[in-house]
Amino acid sequence: MTRIEADWLREPWLQRLLLALSAEGEAARVVGGAVRNTLMGRAITDVDVATTTPPDETARRVEAAGLRAVPTGIEHGTVTAVTPDGRPYEVTTLREDVETDGRHAVVRFGRSWQHDAERRDFTINALYCDADGEVLDFVGGLADIASGTLRFIGDATQRIAEDRLRVLRFFRFFAWYGSGRPDADALRASARAKGDLEPLSAERVWAELRKLLAAPDPSRALLWMRQSGVLSAVLPESERWGIDAIHPLVQAEGALGWPADPLRRLEAIVPPDPVRLTELARRLKLSNTERDRLVRFAQAEEPAEEESEGAFAARLLFGDRQALADRLALRLALARPKAEGDAAMLASLSRTAARLAQAERFDPPPFPVSGNDLMARGIAAGPELGRQLDQLRRVWAESGFALGREALLARLDPAAG
Repeated sequence: MTRIEADWLREPWLQRLLLALSAEGEAARVVGGAVRNTLMGRAITDVDVATTTPPDETARRVEAAGLRAVPTGIEHGTVTAVTPDGRPYEVTTLREDVETDGRHAVVRFGRSWQHDAERRDFTINALYCDADGEVLDFVGGLADIASGTLRFIGDATQRIAEDRLRVLRFFRFFAWYGSGRPDADALRASARAKGDLEPLSAERVWAELRKLLAAPDPSRALLWMRQSGVLSAVLPESERWGIDAIHPLVQAEGALGWPADPLRRLEAIVPPDPVRLTELARRLKLSNTERDRLVRFAQAEEPAEEESEGAFAARLLFGDRQALADRLALRLALARPKAEGDAAMLASLSRTAARLAQAERFDPPPFPVSGNDLMARGIAAGPELGRQLDQLRRVWAESGFALGREALLARLDPAAG
């Protein structure tokens, strides 16, 4: 018997909820990620509950237990139980699939834990535990956790036919939880289904890619996605560019304490072409913030190593600091593996690291000259005033922001007025 001990399981409101849903011959158990991650020593975020009670009865019992019942997906059997302090627990009635169309399923409610487990995607996601922490495993998930195997429940081809998004979920979960080579049946089924991914919603595709890219090390998952043809199907921009930069970037993150950054990792595997990245953002329906970061990264001119400190400061002042930081981080990551034992390369790395730190902490003091100062010297409001202010800002940046108001005004073009 496998039993888990966890603070989240002992939480009084969760215990009260499980007790209420298990009374009078019914049963309720925690299912999915909370059980899986606890067994794997990973952090948990959400706690989901499966129950034999029908949705209306679930809502009644939730309210009777002192929690608020929110019918977030009651037609599919889901009621969200919200504690008085605002903590949500998603409670879903046991289900069986009646009909699927490759993305959505028609379900009927049931009472069989075996059937409920068998309709889920991966064995490691179909583990249940009761209020005492006893784990129930109907599909071999415990053995797969022990071996680091990510495996579809039953026939991989059938599971994917039921929901094509499971192809991307397979690689995303492999990035987070798999080890060694991917399950051969899952990999073959995913490769065969790569041509069926086009109808998936762009938002869901990007959500899966973003979660994959946020994994501690997505390198192996991206490699198998590439070899199976799935990566080219959902991210054709990567096809001729390659994914070789991902591994050194992940290594640099670990060595230098950088946080995992899905957007920077995406920049590492797509060409820095503003037109293509604009189209990528449109196709996958990225947010405006994500789109702008990608496109500005592509547009940014990578600073030359011999560029002076002042010129680089001016670049930071007038350019996009995030784009410059992304460019420098990728340059640094790609150069690190080549620098060992090479004094010149190590010196270059040191300069790049210093520039990156400068870009990340860049916070110039207030510019000491205003438009009124220039108008007081006879420069009329308009394009010429803006040009003169920009020129003075550049001089100010190149001085290391040391020049004051009078020194800057002394550099005005005498003919400007």
